[in-house]
Amino acid sequence: MNYPHRNRYTLRLHPVWMSLLLCVGLIHVAIAQTDTSRTKRGATDSLATPLSTAVADSVLMQRDSVFYTRLKTSMYKRRLTRQLYDAVFRDVYNSRRQTGEVNQIEINPFKRYEGRIIGSIHFRRLGVFGQTVYDTLRKPGNWAERVGNRLHTNTKENVIRRSYLLFREGDAVNPNVLRDNERLLRTIPIFTDARILIVPREGSRQFVEVYVITQDVWSLLPLGGFGGFNNYSVGFEQRNFQGLGHQLFVQFAHNGTDPRQKAEFQTRYTIPFIGKTFLTAQAELLLLRNLKQGSVRLFRPFITPDTKYAGAIELNHTQVNNRIITRDDSVLLVPVSYNYTDVWVGRSFRLFYKPQNSEEVGRSRLIVALRYSNYDYMRRPAVRADTNQFYQDSRTVLFSVGFSRRKYIRDVLIYGFGRTEDVPIGETFAVTTGVDNAEFGPRGYMGINFSQGKYIRKAGYLYGLINLGSFTRSTGFEQGVLSMESNYFSPLLDTRWGNIRHFFNVRYTTGIGRFLNEYITLNSNGSGIQTDGIGISSDALRGTKRLLLSYENILFGRFSLVGFRVAFITFANIGLVSFQDRALLRGPLYQGYGIGFRLRNENLTFNSFQIRLAYYPNIPGNRLPFRQAFEGVPTLRFRDFDLSAPAIIPYR
Repeated sequence: MNYPHRNRYTLRLHPVWMSLLLCVGLIHVAIAQTDTSRTKRGATDSLATPLSTAVADSVLMQRDSVFYTRLKTSMYKRRLTRQLYDAVFRDVYNSRRQTGEVNQIEINPFKRYEGRIIGSIHFRRLGVFGQTVYDTLRKPGNWAERVGNRLHTNTKENVIRRSYLLFREGDAVNPNVLRDNERLLRTIPIFTDARILIVPREGSRQFVEVYVITQDVWSLLPLGGFGGFNNYSVGFEQRNFQGLGHQLFVQFAHNGTDPRQKAEFQTRYTIPFIGKTFLTAQAELLLLRNLKQGSVRLFRPFITPDTKYAGAIELNHTQVNNRIITRDDSVLLVPVSYNYTDVWVGRSFRLFYKPQNSEEVGRSRLIVALRYSNYDYMRRPAVRADTNQFYQDSRTVLFSVGFSRRKYIRDVLIYGFGRTEDVPIGETFAVTTGVDNAEFGPRGYMGINFSQGKYIRKAGYLYGLINLGSFTRSTGFEQGVLSMESNYFSPLLDTRWGNIRHFFNVRYTTGIGRFLNEYITLNSNGSGIQTDGIGISSDALRGTKRLLLSYENILFGRFSLVGFRVAFITFANIGLVSFQDRALLRGPLYQGYGIGFRLRNENLTFNSFQIRLAYYPNIPGNRLPFRQAFEGVPTLRFRDFDLSAPAIIPYR
């Protein structure tokens, strides 16, 4: 395993030039010492010099790296010496971060400061464009980036301090808490990236200074489309309203040719991490053509392994026109209206045992949780014991007990295009039991879940999941499901054209005693690992059991287009689907193959953009085997190993 903090800098010119540079650098470092100490006593948003030193001290952990970081800081103050520095030295750490060679940093960088006292917490909020959490000396590359930084309102310092930190001044340094907090900051959608650094306080063996470095994402995303003055939509999404971290989404659409409803409206407001409670509040209103819904929700997940309590409460009113395809291929629009209530609470208990890796001591948890949910239908189709049972009024109580162990390894260029990604490793095992008090009599429920993920030395990352659950009556099982999934991605391979990863995904799902007209499909849009299907939609791609194999190759290019990183993709999807009366492996092998480009700017809130050309040779009713698309692709998230609300295993 290569650790990027070792041998950070390499030389690439003649030793004479090296000696000259070092002599000039020593003079500049000596002159800079006074400025450095002065800056440490100044405002926290102007800590360029000590912050660069902090990066060297905490991340690189080598004395020579501290020297070279100070050298870079001082020599970057003047154009001539900056050019001289760039001509002689290559910053291996920053370049490796862009290529992913900084992956698998398994040593906790805060371990060496364990037990020392946090004296002060300094905040550095970087501009959206130009700087990075790994190189705070970088500047915006053009006038558009400079204007963008001025127009954006950074997250307020008191919001970060009050809502997003798990520690405060006067606390003893807990390496796990700081590492979890750094990861937590990166999961918050208002930030592109985040780092936490520790620097020993000068002249003290007891106190340390903590630097919290955050880089906001560009928070305003305009939305809309125009198909004429009689068919258009307009809206926006603000992910960091006034620097408070609040999220606001609003969209209005008009279609004058639809006789049912010409105007549509939807809005959502989210307040994340209220105070130090880590509670998130959300309210949503949808007035769409086939969906009317109003909901409020208050929730708190197990945000770290040390979180003791979690839970949620949701109140929801929904009116929806469900599109149902019957077994004889007829399509029905079924109007349904119901009220939904959901409440759950969970408690985690620390397990004391010593795994082989000392980093995982104390990170294992026993988690118990209780959940109550209620569906109260006001409008629905006729419900009888032999059909439409999934529209029953029901009151469900579930209880779960499970084991969770998780930690995270930093990596890059997996689902993102250069930002730091925290890859979860660990495992979960949970058992869920309960009772559903439905209209046609109570029925029990039992489900089990097991998942595990880990890096395999020099081979990549492998994840596996098994779910099995079913309702039970005296007559047998009903609405059961068995699902298995395995995901794999390779190590990052360096080539002359860029960096390559390979992704494989296998999913199998089958229903057990499902109701009439319940089915799963191979339908989807997208490609490769970005989809739950083969990349196309057809009413013929449905059944009660399904097998899907997906492969995707991503070449992360070394160039960008107007600030967007470019990746070249190739993908292949192969799927089988059938009903219970037919063997799965005897059905047609549905296929999809393609190539394309994916573009993303990690500093913006936009989804990745994808241009693809795909070939679907044997989809029923498909008259165009070759298809091209320009589409948005949401960023994928890793499956974590935290346990939350007891849940009925979904059939999808």
